[in-house]
Amino acid sequence: SIQPVYGAQHPPLDPRLTKNFIKDRSKANALPMKSKKASSFHEFARNTSDAWDIGDDEDEDFSSSSSSLQTLNSKVAKATAAQVLENHSKLRAKPERAQSALSDMPMNCKVIKSSSEAQLSRTSEEACVRTPLQKQQSLPLRPVIPLVARISDQNASGAPPMTVREKTRLEKFRQLLSSHNTDLDELRKCSWPGVPREVRPVTWRLLSGYLPANMERRKLTLQRKREEYFGFIQQYYDSRNEEHHQDTYRQIHIDIPRTNPLIPLFQQPLVQEIFERILFIWAIRHPASGYVQGINDLVTPFFVVFLSEYVEEDVENFDVTNLSQDVLRSIEADSFWCMSKLLDGIQDNYTFAQPGIQKKVKALEELVSRIDEQVHNHFRKYEVEYLQFAFRWMNNLLMRELPLRCTIRLWDTYQSEPEGFSHFHLYVCAAFLIKWRKEILDEEDFQGLLMLLQNLPTIHWGNEEIGLLLAEAYRLKYMFADAPNHYRR
Repeated sequence: SIQPVYGAQHPPLDPRLTKNFIKDRSKANALPMKSKKASSFHEFARNTSDAWDIGDDEDEDFSSSSSSLQTLNSKVAKATAAQVLENHSKLRAKPERAQSALSDMPMNCKVIKSSSEAQLSRTSEEACVRTPLQKQQSLPLRPVIPLVARISDQNASGAPPMTVREKTRLEKFRQLLSSHNTDLDELRKCSWPGVPREVRPVTWRLLSGYLPANMERRKLTLQRKREEYFGFIQQYYDSRNEEHHQDTYRQIHIDIPRTNPLIPLFQQPLVQEIFERILFIWAIRHPASGYVQGINDLVTPFFVVFLSEYVEEDVENFDVTNLSQDVLRSIEADSFWCMSKLLDGIQDNYTFAQPGIQKKVKALEELVSRIDEQVHNHFRKYEVEYLQFAFRWMNNLLMRELPLRCTIRLWDTYQSEPEGFSHFHLYVCAAFLIKWRKEILDEEDFQGLLMLLQNLPTIHWGNEEIGLLLAEAYRLKYMFADAPNHYRR
């Protein structure tokens, strides 16, 4: 029941390296090309390789062609996410602008932490990001995550001091959560514009339906559900070595190291063991779908949020061996149950042939044809199928397109919105696509469009960008959700 996901590659490919790689392969294979551009998906697929090949294994010996891909991926892995963004933007920048930017580059760079400093010094910060590009070959094996990519920050450029309005919101959350019976409708209303970091763990447990609204029942419920999960571990986990479960376990074991590879937290052996247990137990308890590539990503927001309950510093570099066994067990069990609740609402995305995703991609195509006919016709002109880029958006809930901190903020709203993950996500995807309309219309060949859509430059996004995206998605939902005559041709 293992199904590969087209385009599910992580980290995003460096466009310049990829183009060189395509040229090298085309020479090596001596494939005749009709023109300078790839005119169809099949031609494009023949000249590129997906790093998510289901046959990959760290212990296998690779052929010469796959070793070229490994070399390419190694170079990309050494570059930080910020550098990937800069590579993309440089390709599109005018030569004179790029030259002036290089001439203005400072000798010594430092990362600015406060949002006010970041706004005042945006030019110097962007120049800072460019500096490591000149030393790409000498980067250490484990890339250094820039502070602007911190998971725990509320905003992309650092966590600013709390404003009076934010303090008032936090107090409102605390009153709701501490009441004898939490008003879940009011909690959803407060959570839609984002949940404060301090109260996010308990808020997410309540919004996902994992915790009861009644205060007195919460402690016993948590204890019972955590014991139930570890009962599953004792009952089922040893069966991973049985023949009929080996394919499932092997694919999970391959995918886990690929989960957010640029964040050190997820490369720790103990964290990877936790993810393996969560995914394996979920897969064998849901035989209708089993494990599908991409489900591994859906654990990470819950794991980070529940970890932040016990960690004051930045979680992306935190060593989980410093936590007690009881705390780790609580985080693991809570992540399992909340992920299960999420997947219960979108399981048709992962059953045979993934019909839920097929329907959502078709609905996205119809919606975009109505809200921006120019973009829709541009895709048709260059033979770009929505399935070629939007399948990943639906399968991974945009997690491959956004920094993890943005996903966490997005999920605040998804859990507040009725059918947020299954229905509202469609309108978020439409708003996200139209956000890049200028860049899309600037591309005039199939390959350029696919490269853009699979490597969108969102690494510096924070709360402000997600807030605007959600506002536009809500507007689209308001206009089209209850107007089927406007929704379809």
